[in-house]
Amino acid sequence: MKKLQQGLRPWLTKYLAFPSDIMLELPRITVVGQIHVYIENHKGLATYSESELKLKMNKGYVKITGSSFVLKMMLPEEILLEGVIRDITFVTD
Repeated sequence: MKKLQQGLRPWLTKYLAFPSDIMLELPRITVVGQIHVYIENHKGLATYSESELKLKMNKGYVKITGSSFVLKMMLPEEILLEGVIRDITFVTD
């Protein structure tokens, strides 16, 4: 059943114009310059420090590095991070 769902989701996204981030359970990341990152569709906080943020995703993690990080908002599937953003990396399991 799981394989059927994995094959069906890309098809629905392509042919029925469903948003790919929702259907494929991908994160939506909005970056404003080097000072602001807004991430939707994450699965929880893995690590947080003044220079690194690591969020769980369905398949791996999103790792953000920089300095002077401050969590401005954190909801179950959304997070707003401010600071000096240096790098955003996708890390797979």
